[in-house]
Amino acid sequence: MLILNDSSTLAPLRLKKNEERRIRAGHLWVFSNEVDTAVTPLTNLQPGQQVSLQAHNGKSLGNAYVNPKSLICGRLVSRDPAYVLDKSLLVHRLNVALALRERLFSQPFYRLVYAESDQLPGLVVDRFGDICVVQITTAGMEAVKDQVLEALQQVLKPAGILLRADSSVRSLEGLELYQEVIGEVPEQLLVEEHGLKFSVSLQQGQKTGWFYDQRMNRARLRRYAEGKRVLDVFSYVGAWGLQAAGAGASEVMCVDSSEAAIDNIHANADANGLGERVATLHGDAFEALSQLRTAQERFDVVVLDPPAFIKRKKDAKAGEQAYHRLNQLGMQVLQKDGILISASCSQQLSESHFQKILLQSSRHLDRSLQLLERGHQGPDHPVHPAIAETDYLKALFCRVLPS
Repeated sequence: MLILNDSSTLAPLRLKKNEERRIRAGHLWVFSNEVDTAVTPLTNLQPGQQVSLQAHNGKSLGNAYVNPKSLICGRLVSRDPAYVLDKSLLVHRLNVALALRERLFSQPFYRLVYAESDQLPGLVVDRFGDICVVQITTAGMEAVKDQVLEALQQVLKPAGILLRADSSVRSLEGLELYQEVIGEVPEQLLVEEHGLKFSVSLQQGQKTGWFYDQRMNRARLRRYAEGKRVLDVFSYVGAWGLQAAGAGASEVMCVDSSEAAIDNIHANADANGLGERVATLHGDAFEALSQLRTAQERFDVVVLDPPAFIKRKKDAKAGEQAYHRLNQLGMQVLQKDGILISASCSQQLSESHFQKILLQSSRHLDRSLQLLERGHQGPDHPVHPAIAETDYLKALFCRVLPS
């Protein structure tokens, strides 16, 4: 049950005339240039402080938290002014988020909280059985960190919680980077996906240790893999490649630049009884693909799942060039009638533009392209329809043919 709290003592944050339209339309962010600083100076507020968000006429829009040092200076946490961001609201939102995931997944391995999409801006929680990995990226959520941990304990009673407060995004909010362990968090634990088990490091691994967002797309891969030779580039711990092997691929090669990742791929392959069909290549993805092309290696299926090449708008030109080059190299090591599974987690790159890049890459090689399937982030990463930034993952399943 939600407990009403007295929000009458919250400092006001008033918007300029007409600047409330985006909030009323469903968005949760307030930008610093939208604030009527003559009436409510941002300099009077502290990072993480909760405020009463008001339209230009003083009418309540709900409650938010602020960071006057950030371009996104406010994030709405409740449209009902009776509720502030505290343990009671956190417990309620966690339970709402949990209900969706338990409806979708039979095992407790998923993204439990996806920030704004779950009405908890600045908070990400990934669940690994009875272990939770928590990412806090805003001053407002950092200010209620203790209540977040208490709420998680009440809702899930996890054996351990790892705070991965080490994302570079925190620097935009003026926050320090750190990790903190509450309870028991093993160095390695097992993630279960589509009948396979993967050993991952939550403390040393990328992001929270695993990429749940590609789960559904890795399931799609399985139908293309049986009896095929598969190349998995940017393999990390072998999530794509081992799914291909588990689906009956005749041979899988996994490429990664990290020696630790290569070791993990072999360990995971052996643990799932797939070691004889999984090989690895240690090195830079672009150089490895060039070497494979020179050696005239050919694969029936090529999976390209790189990190974001475009993290900010200013990265667009260089990032698009990287996607062009990567996909051309991927196509050059495909058999004449091959399947290319190409992904982008760059939110700044639209799916239509990404599709255009793949088409241009195929035409540059005088190849024809058929788009077979469009993949997306899994339903434990729901999209907030008013916030484009929550919709980021694209995975295009393509058939590449001679012209």
